[in-house]
Amino acid sequence: MSTEETSRFVRLRVELVLEVQDQDEVTKAALRRLAADPELPESERAQAESAVTEDTAEALAYLVDPFDLVSEVPGVELQQASWSSERVDYDPDSPEWDLDEDDGADDEEEGGIG
Repeated sequence: MSTEETSRFVRLRVELVLEVQDQDEVTKAALRRLAADPELPESERAQAESAVTEDTAEALAYLVDPFDLVSEVPGVELQQASWSSERVDYDPDSPEWDLDEDDGADDEEEGGIG
């Protein structure tokens, strides 16, 4: 593909840190979503239910869908998405968590709330 052909594609990177205030509610919501998913094969359902029950980060991964982030944006179509979740030690005062830190991407537009 030439530069002209690829210039219409944009990689949007989003990093979120969430404070889970009620693990049971997150787990229940993930289980409800799994139960309502008609495309999830039964052979995978038990494994997915076990994963979201054992790990809140896994439950969040089932609840947060990148398509939901951009589905209402006019003029764009999601081409590819990947996401993951993990437990982290979070210290909002640590420079490690500075959202305004320059990552060396001079030609990318950045925005954030912080």
